Amino acid sequence: MRILHTGDWHLGRTLEGRSRLKEQEQFVDELVDIADSSGADLIMMAGDVYDSVNPPAAAEQLFYEAAARLTDKGRQLVVIAGNHDQPERVSSVSPLVRKRGISLVGLPVADPVSVHIARTGETALIAALPYPSEARLGELLAGDSGEEELRLAYSARVGKLMKLLGQPFTPQTVNLAMSHIYVLGGVESDSERPIQVGGAYTVDPSALACGAQYTALGHLHRPQKVKGEGMIRYSGSPLAYSFSEAGQTKSVALLDIAPGGEPVFEEIYLRSGRPLVNWKSAGGLQEVYGWLEEGRDLDAFIDLELRLTEAMSMNDIQKLRKLREGIVHIRPVYPQMEQELEELSRSRMPVQELFRKFYQRQTGGAEPEDSLIELFLDLAAEHEPGEGEESA
Repeated sequence: MRILHTGDWHLGRTLEGRSRLKEQEQFVDELVDIADSSGADLIMMAGDVYDSVNPPAAAEQLFYEAAARLTDKGRQLVVIAGNHDQPERVSSVSPLVRKRGISLVGLPVADPVSVHIARTGETALIAALPYPSEARLGELLAGDSGEEELRLAYSARVGKLMKLLGQPFTPQTVNLAMSHIYVLGGVESDSERPIQVGGAYTVDPSALACGAQYTALGHLHRPQKVKGEGMIRYSGSPLAYSFSEAGQTKSVALLDIAPGGEPVFEEIYLRSGRPLVNWKSAGGLQEVYGWLEEGRDLDAFIDLELRLTEAMSMNDIQKLRKLREGIVHIRPVYPQMEQELEELSRSRMPVQELFRKFYQRQTGGAEPEDSLIELFLDLAAEHEPGEGEESA
């Protein structure tokens, strides 16, 4: 069977008050086109349908339209709730859509989702685990435990659920898993609402070992693979939702999977959505005006940082915003202020961080190994004045 893996739609999200709904509509159009042209049998949506527990009506309407369009040619759609979603809201329309081939899982359940694919005659069993918050797991993990103990307890509980969901897997079925979690080793972006407190809600990849041939993850917005049993991937978000995602290429995953076989993976890059870019100007306002006049990044949302020797006026700010509506942030940097902030930062920065930054400057950006940092700290400790000694 052929499967599309997507997630983290965040319908209803804005960027500093700017609506992204039109871009999200474009993504839905593109996803439907991909599903049609690829001949997908099953779409797995790995959580964060909406950006909030109380999404605007337009966002809900867009989701319902997307679900209807994605299943209007006999395809199956399986959706789980993410940490941004209100689980009961996601699953509330299940009685109306189940017969259409739409499975909506809001809260953790004990049984996998079973999906029959008429085209191939195959059955997919999906160990579908929506965002497993402490409350949704129905287990109190807090108390006096330390962070590491909490992480191990949470990860173990997730692992227990995944193994339970995977028990019905057979050699004759396509065995899949799907969850909305933060897996140890994943690369984060600023636009994700943290679901881990320190490391307490971080899941070890071994917890996902339930016999699945492919595990579809949601939560992290950068498409990426995770080391573990079978093939494990985050699909990433369809749009860049913060400037920390500037330059990222968004995608969906397409997989061909037969019972007992290895997944054949293809990453399909998306075209929809306005790019997010970071402009850094060392030449002040005149340089920025030149960029605007030449039409640089015409359709993008822009985070602008410019170095100035004189304070910006409100007229300057208004002129920039009038020339390009896509300018979201304007951050002037003044050399004197920058120097003062750097000195303040240095005074509070741990010794190992000062060494790390010094090493990066000297080597053109290379990252020192942990063993080298430890050696430096040992040498620094040897030269610290001991009891009865005076510092120079």
